[in-house]
Amino acid sequence: MMDFTKLNLGVDGDSITAGDQWSYHVYKKLGFATHSNVAVGSSVWYKRTFTRGDKSVTTQNYDDADFAGISGGWEETDDMDELLMRANNCAVVHIQQFIAGYRKGNIPAPDVFAFAMGTNDEENMLGDVSKVLSGKSLEGNENIDLFTEAGAMRYCIQTIAENFPNARIFVNTPIQTARPEHNAKIEKQIREVFIPVCGAMGVQLIDCFHECGICEKFEVIDGEGRYLRDGLHPMENGQEREGLYVASQIAARMY
Repeated sequence: MMDFTKLNLGVDGDSITAGDQWSYHVYKKLGFATHSNVAVGSSVWYKRTFTRGDKSVTTQNYDDADFAGISGGWEETDDMDELLMRANNCAVVHIQQFIAGYRKGNIPAPDVFAFAMGTNDEENMLGDVSKVLSGKSLEGNENIDLFTEAGAMRYCIQTIAENFPNARIFVNTPIQTARPEHNAKIEKQIREVFIPVCGAMGVQLIDCFHECGICEKFEVIDGEGRYLRDGLHPMENGQEREGLYVASQIAARMY
């Protein structure tokens, strides 16, 4: 087995990843030297525009001079400042933030980077996969629509790969929830976006949805089930369950 004690782990995701959840168990189980996690609750892969009446706000870039920050808020609001920070809560911006932190010396270069996004993504935002995968460069490539899941996924994977060429990149699928209709949406995302984009970008997909052991049949909508506290977010045992599965997959695939 590879010695992970000299390797650094980088992670991005949403509320199921933020803080010390499944990725912390990966870090501890494999013995990584560091665990740098830029996940924020309520996040999605892609950029967004929010409109209220005649006002609208659109996702900024992290290095914009007037960058407003990032908010994980989710309750209804008409506060345009808050909505701008929510629009900034996406993997595209998280990755820009991660790289900025590395350049400032606050984050070590990752040897392994794992994405865990998609739970909050809308089904109508998947995008044209064949189009966003066209061309070699990100710069000036008008086919890469960062306002779609497919476009943002390619951008994030390629940006990490270009900035950290020695890093091994993994993409985790979302886990199952207590809601069958939500799970059907996730399966569509996996089939139509995750599999083709990861395959085209040469990164490894970790199928937490079908294989980590968290199953809709044992979970309760808006209540506590076997592994989820509210039908969506894992309790400690669910975080450990997912983390140990991901750790096993990373360990088996590293070379």
